[in-house]
Amino acid sequence: MIKSTTTTEFNRAMIPSTPGHPADTAAPASPSLSSPQLSSPLLSSPLQRGPGAPPRQRQLIQRLKQAILAGQLPAGGKLPSSRALSEDLEISRNTVLIAYEQLTAEGYVVADRQGTRVAALSAAPLSAAAVTTAAAAAAARSTAAAVSTAAVSTAAATAAAVSTAASSAPPQSTGRAARAAQGATPPAADALATATRLSRIVSTRSPVDSSLPMTPGTPALTQFPISAWRRAQDRALQAAPAATLGYGHPIGEPALREAIAQYLRVSRGVHCDASRIIITEGAQGALALCVQLLTNPGDTAWLEEPGYRGAKSAFNAGDLNVVAMRVDADGIAIPPSAWQANPPRLIQTTPTHQYPTGAVLSVARRLELLDRARQAGAWIIEDDYDSEFRHQGEPIAAMQGLLPDAPVLYVGTFSKTMFPALRLGFLVLPDAIAKPAMPSIIEMLRGGHRLEQLTMAAFIENGQFSRHLGRMRRLYRERQAALREALAAHLGVDHVVLGGHSGLHLTVRLPPEFPDQRIVDDARKLGMNPSSLSSFAVNPLPEDNGVVIGYGNTSADRFPALIKRLGDVARQARRPA
Repeated sequence: MIKSTTTTEFNRAMIPSTPGHPADTAAPASPSLSSPQLSSPLLSSPLQRGPGAPPRQRQLIQRLKQAILAGQLPAGGKLPSSRALSEDLEISRNTVLIAYEQLTAEGYVVADRQGTRVAALSAAPLSAAAVTTAAAAAAARSTAAAVSTAAVSTAAATAAAVSTAASSAPPQSTGRAARAAQGATPPAADALATATRLSRIVSTRSPVDSSLPMTPGTPALTQFPISAWRRAQDRALQAAPAATLGYGHPIGEPALREAIAQYLRVSRGVHCDASRIIITEGAQGALALCVQLLTNPGDTAWLEEPGYRGAKSAFNAGDLNVVAMRVDADGIAIPPSAWQANPPRLIQTTPTHQYPTGAVLSVARRLELLDRARQAGAWIIEDDYDSEFRHQGEPIAAMQGLLPDAPVLYVGTFSKTMFPALRLGFLVLPDAIAKPAMPSIIEMLRGGHRLEQLTMAAFIENGQFSRHLGRMRRLYRERQAALREALAAHLGVDHVVLGGHSGLHLTVRLPPEFPDQRIVDDARKLGMNPSSLSSFAVNPLPEDNGVVIGYGNTSADRFPALIKRLGDVARQARRPA
């Protein structure tokens, strides 16, 4: 038996000394941990019993942890013997032994021939509120299935209150680095502060169901060939049932990269081979990888204005200096002076179908952009997010294929051509980057989504992907035509339709007296989900006022009633001239 203090001695140690009432002459201690004379509320109640109560050993572990963290059990102090503690709490001795073993494993106590003693912790004792909150959170995690709903709610409320108090603390006038240089200790609230870059990543998303009609960027999910996809998935599993469950190649499954390379060469005119293709977590993952590979904090990145919000987020996450370049009817319009005033490291553009205005970057501007970027040592990110859906004329080839060794990183995604939940995108690297960067890329990435990748490869190779694209082109052409007709007949507000020969959306510019964000907010209350044009701009101008209406997920016969309702909303939101 390991020697330990008795429960009575343990309780005496728990009573703080006060003038005229020192601990060693205190009133007779209770023979149990649950004595009301104990100063710690954590140790003043018996263990819970009955249905729904957490396991007793878990309760005891949490109770002792809290007392140690609060400094109520000083370092070096002996715990009661397992026999004495089990008798006083009327629990099994094995329960106490298991609790002591767990505390020893986690470093709270040390067991030797002299008994079980409280270990010396380097951190200062926590406040009672901090200990209670930390313990409540730990107990809620470990006993979620056993603790009653009321107990969980109490712990959550306590944690929420502490979180709210921390988030509402006033900002400090000086930074952590400045205080450290002065030898000052940063306050606890500042130590928990998030990175400053997060202040530049402003959410523009709304917690609205993306299946609502008029949602931009959402394809016709009800028309997806689920049966064909399931057959391709079954074939992938049968071909390599065990291998698909393991880690894959960091840059993606070879079969999918080869299938994408073949598709891009034929349909998009992209110069590539499978060795230069990296499979990513959607287009957003490809943008983030571009930032990681090619920039350092403080570098300048250009993006379109108005433009894709995900590019802005990726650039801000990389601590880049983001400069917005206006877009006109011919795509991104870069003033000649900008190359000297703000020379870029990255330039993001959607040349085939500008998002969200629908403009197509003219070939003259493409060639000029390629030439100037090469001279400046800049890299162009060509985001070809929905080029497969061209509704008028022949498909427009990718800018990447215009010149040999073009300084272009080509980004694509299956979110529009297949379905968003697939989360498969890809990045085509230039030769100049692929070879030197590939060892680092392989170290940075981890292979995953093997089954989805192998299924996608089979879906392309067996022709189902091409057949699906053909059906969707016809469907989206019909839906876009119906939306145009409905706008002309039922909107009842002066407007201009921008672009519109490709993709899954139309952008409708409105006069300034029709505030687009209010229109969108009111439309969502009525079950419609367009986006405001101004929300895509870093620095919105009066011409960035309008609505972006998706037609991919909305059947053609619904547009007359929907557009009439949207027109009513716009007229009600109109500001006085």
